[in-house]
Amino acid sequence: MPRLALLLSLLLPLCSHAETLQIPLGVQGAESADDLPHRGESRRAVLERFGLADEEHPSVGQPPITRWDYRTFSVYFEYDHVVNSVRHHQPRTDKE
Repeated sequence: MPRLALLLSLLLPLCSHAETLQIPLGVQGAESADDLPHRGESRRAVLERFGLADEEHPSVGQPPITRWDYRTFSVYFEYDHVVNSVRHHQPRTDKE
């Protein structure tokens, strides 16, 4: 029993040095999601709203999934409707 108490007293300080990482809400996306195509939106609506994509990838799989790449985001279509829009990673260059 004394050995167990000694072992616990030696290991206890190791557990108390853990750090908690907190990331404030909204830090990663300064821009709102309203400026991206919405799920269910048609290809025609995306084309009218954002213009021609910088690159259009051919359809893959079944159902066919197509990706349009714009400068700051990509849009994924299933058939002719948006299933997802993803903003590209933009590294921050904070000058201090």
